[in-house]
Amino acid sequence: MDECRIVLVDDHALFRTGLRGLLERTPGYRVVAEASSGEEFLALLPELEADVVFMDIAMPGIGGGETTERALRLRPDLKVITLSMFGDESYYTRMVEAGARGFLLKDSDIDDVLRAVDTVCGGGSYFSAGLLASLTCRMRRSERSAAAGEEPLSARETEILVAVCNGLSNQEIAERLFISKRTVDKHRANILEKTGCKNTASLVVYAIRHGIVEL
Repeated sequence: MDECRIVLVDDHALFRTGLRGLLERTPGYRVVAEASSGEEFLALLPELEADVVFMDIAMPGIGGGETTERALRLRPDLKVITLSMFGDESYYTRMVEAGARGFLLKDSDIDDVLRAVDTVCGGGSYFSAGLLASLTCRMRRSERSAAAGEEPLSARETEILVAVCNGLSNQEIAERLFISKRTVDKHRANILEKTGCKNTASLVVYAIRHGIVEL
């Protein structure tokens, strides 16, 4: 991709202006549209040519979660990165369920923002260190052992889950573990089934909650 086309959805005009200025000072990133609400963004969406959407969670009217769900039903190719002032698990898991691929706190520096864009454009999921630290503090209160009746992960599945949380693709995991990509695909499908997770983002939440990965 020669240029990443970005949309900013946030009800604070000053924040949008600041983020736009930072992004457009970096070659290869262009903000193609802004919206101050979920409704405004959804109205613009049919005519937009965009790759990444920065989505605020808490907005007047339709919130970030519902806006993301509606947008991805129309344009499943969009990569949504959540922006929030809050690190609470309730906010985070709502956006995971909605289909967001990246998660940033609003005080993240521009290098973190650009890494998030590059990662989700490449098909991965991105979690800022600040958000993970905030989430982990809260999740430590949860049980670290598997819930009753939950099928435990095998040693190999756990190894692959850790690699997934580190941002490796299935091909990279296969090369690191000296196994075929097809085998990794099968293990990953089993992990999703056992954990009840829907995507990479929710797997990271699962891994933190169960003490499988540490910051």
